[in-house]
Amino acid sequence: MTRRASTQSYLTIRWLADPARRADAFAFYAYFRWLDDMVDEHLPDAAARRALVDRQRRVLGPAAGRPADLAPEERMGAALADAAARPGGAGLGRALDAMCDVMAFDAARRGRLVTAAELDACTQDLAVAVTEALHHCIGHGCRTPHEGRYVAVTGAHVAHMLRDMAEDLAAGYCNVPAELLDGAPPAFADLAEPALRAWVRDRVALARSCLAAGRRYVAGVDSVRCQLAGHAYVARFAWVLDAIEADGFRLRPAYPERATARGGLAIAVGGARSWLTSPRRADDPVAVG
Repeated sequence: MTRRASTQSYLTIRWLADPARRADAFAFYAYFRWLDDMVDEHLPDAAARRALVDRQRRVLGPAAGRPADLAPEERMGAALADAAARPGGAGLGRALDAMCDVMAFDAARRGRLVTAAELDACTQDLAVAVTEALHHCIGHGCRTPHEGRYVAVTGAHVAHMLRDMAEDLAAGYCNVPAELLDGAPPAFADLAEPALRAWVRDRVALARSCLAAGRRYVAGVDSVRCQLAGHAYVARFAWVLDAIEADGFRLRPAYPERATARGGLAIAVGGARSWLTSPRRADDPVAVG
C-alpha cells in the first residue's frame, strides 16, 4: 500500500527506518492512507465519514473497547495502538491521536468553507502526527533540539495544500480560508485573481520560512538516518514551492513532473544538498524525543 501511494515514503521507510520499527512505519502510512481514501473517495455522506472516524478512535483505543469485526486495515491500526501502549511508544500514541484529529476534520469539512484558524489547527495536528511518527520509527529515542520540533512538517503541509488545490476543490475541500472568500468555494480559475494570488505568495513565503527552520531542526537531530529522512522530506516540498514561484504564484491543476525520473532526481539532489549544507551546531540544546 505504501509503495503504490508514495515511492518516496516507501523508500524512506525501507532504507532508513529502524529495523525494529519498520513494520510500524509501513503500518502507520498504510492505515492512514486507507482511512484518508475512505473519507475522500468512498463514503457517500458526512454522517458515514464521521461514523468511520469515530470507529477508528475505538480501534485505536484500549483493546477491551475495540469492535470485534476488525477489517484487515483496522487490524494494522490496532497493532499500532498496542505498540503505542508499550514502553517507548508515547510518541507513536501522540501521532495516532493527532492523525485521527486530521481525519475527523476532513470528514466534517467536505463541502463547506472553513476558517484560517481551523486550517491552521489541522496543519498543527498533521505536523504533530508526521513528526512524532518519524521520530518513533527512525532513530527512536535519539536526542533532538528543544525548539522547532513541528516546523518542517508545518511548512510541508502548507506547500502540500497549495499543490493539491485543484484536486481538493474537485473533491469538495477548500484550502482557502473563508475570510478571503465571498461565501462560496472558488473555482480553480479564480485562484489567478490578484487577491488570491497574493494569498498564494504569502503562503509560499510562510512555507519557505518553515522549511528553512525545519532544516535547522533536522540538522540538530542525533540520528543520521533521521537527518537524511528529514532533509529528503524538506526537499520534496521545497521543489513544490520552487515550481509555484516559477509560475508567478499561479497554481496549476497538477504537477506531474515531480513523479518523473528527472523530478525524483532533482528532489534527491536537493535533499542531499540540504543535508550536506546543514552542519550540526555544537550549541544546539537537545532533548531525548
